[in-house]
Amino acid sequence: MLQVAQLHAYYGPSHVLHGVSFEVHPGEIVALLGRNGAGRSTTAKALVGLVRSEGTVRWHGQDLTGRQPFEIAQQGIAYVAEGRDIFPRLTVQQNLLLGQKGAGQWTFDKVYALFPQLLARQHTLGGVLSGGEQQMLALGRALMGNPQLLIIDEPTEGLAPQVVTQVAACLQQLQQQGIAVLLVEQKLAIALDISDRVLLMGRGSVVFDGTPQQLRANAAVRREWLEI
Repeated sequence: MLQVAQLHAYYGPSHVLHGVSFEVHPGEIVALLGRNGAGRSTTAKALVGLVRSEGTVRWHGQDLTGRQPFEIAQQGIAYVAEGRDIFPRLTVQQNLLLGQKGAGQWTFDKVYALFPQLLARQHTLGGVLSGGEQQMLALGRALMGNPQLLIIDEPTEGLAPQVVTQVAACLQQLQQQGIAVLLVEQKLAIALDISDRVLLMGRGSVVFDGTPQQLRANAAVRREWLEI
């Protein structure tokens, strides 16, 4: 489905990613973990064309390297940024409408069924929503584009534990519907609980690729690349 090979990324003259390689298969949740500055968010941005990169990004065998972000989105890859990036002066309904792309399985009714809180707030401006509601709105807007792969950066940051659990359950529901998820996350417990596979990054490279169980059992890797 998604095949990344020898991906390098740059911010100006700064070389941030150093030959990142991995795959994401259909209906799989892959957690991208690591300390701050390890390159997790840069990897997500490089995949959707938001930073200068070199290497190969293949999607269903098609090379997306060098494509513009809107072209990548049209191929069925959705990206939810760390800051959520909703439109604060537009209503929930209007935000969702902006994410709509063609005819597909995801409709207003289906998004509202997944996030009942948004149905109750559909005419409310995005800027006055709670942090959890804004995250749901960002997810819902991405789904309105009918993606096959959802790349989501730090979806639980700043959220109450109850909302974190709800977001995690939502991602599992999406997986059950065949949507693959690349999850950039700092909360280790949530990531390990819901992911099928874990990629651990350090210094701009993937230093571990395995199952959550394998990472739990590897204290040396956790200590060197993850724990503070």
